[in-house]
Amino acid sequence: MISRPRQSGLTYVEILITLAIGALLLVGISGVVGRALQGQTNVQQQHDHARQARFAMQRMVRAVSNTRLLLLPLNDKPLTNWAENIREETLPPTTPTDDSTKYTAVLAVTLPLYSDLDGDGFPDADDDRDGRVDEDLPNDWNYDYAPGIYLIDDDGDGRVDEGDGYSDDESVTANDDPVNGIDDDGDNNLDEDPASDMNGDGCPGICGVDDDGDGMIDGGSIDNDDEQGGSYEDWYNPLVFYLENGSLKERTPVPWDENGDGGVTGRDFIISDIAENVTRFRVERIPLGTDRWQRVDLTLELTSPVTGQIVRLQTQVRVGGAL
Repeated sequence: MISRPRQSGLTYVEILITLAIGALLLVGISGVVGRALQGQTNVQQQHDHARQARFAMQRMVRAVSNTRLLLLPLNDKPLTNWAENIREETLPPTTPTDDSTKYTAVLAVTLPLYSDLDGDGFPDADDDRDGRVDEDLPNDWNYDYAPGIYLIDDDGDGRVDEGDGYSDDESVTANDDPVNGIDDDGDNNLDEDPASDMNGDGCPGICGVDDDGDGMIDGGSIDNDDEQGGSYEDWYNPLVFYLENGSLKERTPVPWDENGDGGVTGRDFIISDIAENVTRFRVERIPLGTDRWQRVDLTLELTSPVTGQIVRLQTQVRVGGAL
């Protein structure tokens, strides 16, 4: 009689137990892997926020360091109960505790000379291409047909483009502070609202001076402040940084007809997003005090919508410090 070897194997119950144990192990492993992947995603997102914050801050610092004039924020005005020199905006918005209707943050400077977007060899800020910049301002010094800077809250009261159309600081009165180094209108700001005769002396250029070196003194219209070419043909070109729905925007003037109105004015500009998920943007014009150099304090915060982690950068920069 031939004996056959006894066959051994897993019973049905044993197979079920094995599968259950395997499933538990897979769940545990997948949880570990998932947490590791999520952690890696969070770290990557944090790095991305930090990169955006550094990039945006570098853009603003470079602009301030290379500008000839800080346009906004203004100096604090004595007759208002909010601080014009401090512009801070948060997301969610902070409710005003003063007479302003909305807190808005903005940094605006005259366009630095390094900008030559059309590549013609002239700085884009040299509107009349005569080798000199901002020397022949119009009545509306930004040439944008709006009080202050077009679509920007210049004076920090929460309203945009209010006041007289030729008021460069959004005040009620226009052309009340010529470029003469004096606070003519008593608002603690110098030279911020000139007429087309920008120094207000009633002469082409500076009275009694041969401004353009042609041997003639005070030739032409009183609105021709450089005694060359036409009148008010070289305006301020505001480079503007502002917050909109959590995005930090950079608004750059361009030397071509961007808006299609048939000419180049202060309404021709391009807008770029330079940082996302911005929850705080603060700009402070530091009072001069004993320091003769104008400085700006900049604070930028980005918050991760997933983890809530905050990237915060803060620095002070001297206006025109790189010139």
